[in-house]
Amino acid sequence: MTRRGYALDFAERCFKQIEGFGEYGFPESHAASFALLVSASAWMKCHYPEVFCAAILNSQPMGFYQPAQLVRDACQHDVDVREVDVNSSQWDCTLEPVPGEDRHAVRLGFRQIQGLNEDELEKLIAARSNGYASIDRLAAVAGVSRFTIERLAEADAFRSLGLDRRAALWAARRLDTIGIKTAKAKGKAGAGTGYLPLLAPHLGEDFFPEPEIALLTMPLSEHVVEDYVTTGLSLKEHPITFFREDLRRLGAMSNAEHRSEDVPDGRCVTVAGLVLIRQMPGAKGVVFVTLEDETDIANIIVWPKVFARNRRTVMTSRFLAVRGRLQRAGLVVHVLAESFIDLSAELSRLRDGELLAAGAAARPSGQLDLPLLKSRDFH
Repeated sequence: MTRRGYALDFAERCFKQIEGFGEYGFPESHAASFALLVSASAWMKCHYPEVFCAAILNSQPMGFYQPAQLVRDACQHDVDVREVDVNSSQWDCTLEPVPGEDRHAVRLGFRQIQGLNEDELEKLIAARSNGYASIDRLAAVAGVSRFTIERLAEADAFRSLGLDRRAALWAARRLDTIGIKTAKAKGKAGAGTGYLPLLAPHLGEDFFPEPEIALLTMPLSEHVVEDYVTTGLSLKEHPITFFREDLRRLGAMSNAEHRSEDVPDGRCVTVAGLVLIRQMPGAKGVVFVTLEDETDIANIIVWPKVFARNRRTVMTSRFLAVRGRLQRAGLVVHVLAESFIDLSAELSRLRDGELLAAGAAARPSGQLDLPLLKSRDFH
């Protein structure tokens, strides 16, 4: 470079930058193959977003993004995503034609429900023919354990039978009382002891009438919690929706609002959401945090001095509010964090819909642990 007329100091600085990149940069062959995968994936996501969504869900676990974020992104790109259902789902996520339209919807598969066994669910799929009309009928012919039936009920997978999760659980737990024994599940407490007798497939609720029970309606917020607990996502609503008014009182704008061009560079803003990702990619101590609310994500930069003062909050919070300066560079928007509020204890209120309506205080931290979403941390 000096022979070509560049100053020695400039040449040395260029070399230092190249040397730094060499600590983490891809070799050319790796970069070329990675670029091919990215190009093909980007083309598929652009032209066939429903195919991309189903395929990447079937490839989990992988990458930064969890199923909840993948589904949220698909929905934002006009993909119709449908819930897991005993009469429609396969083990994998699949595509279903949308009547009258030249497109497909994504049907979530049984693989999305945590704790289920693929071989057992294949039996359920093989036996359903034109569909199950009742939980009694499913228990009689599907050859699955009571644990599996209750897990499907907990995941709200009986909607096509006209049952929400509370009604489905009630129906599942009456199987033993009416003499229907499900297949024994190894190691699962409460499972039945064998298969049904010959006439069992013909039995139903008419043979075992019960008094009408008026079950209390499950609040939407509780449905959302149970969706996350069983499947890692919810198609009903985003958890942060239920706290929007509280966040407004804190002065927090939605993540979509803070990205708006109406918010100028350098303005002090407050954003909040579930903590998705924490990264500390280098030795310099800068932490990158990604928050998600019902509208979008917010990218947070925590400088070392700020991190040192707030380490515990930054590294342990699941629901976090951040105040800081907006930094805008073209389409890239960050918030340079200055202060934090750990709102994780508020999540316990989701299990009690009436508390949200009444604006009551959260339960003491740790009294009710809700594993809504575990962040992916890289450091």
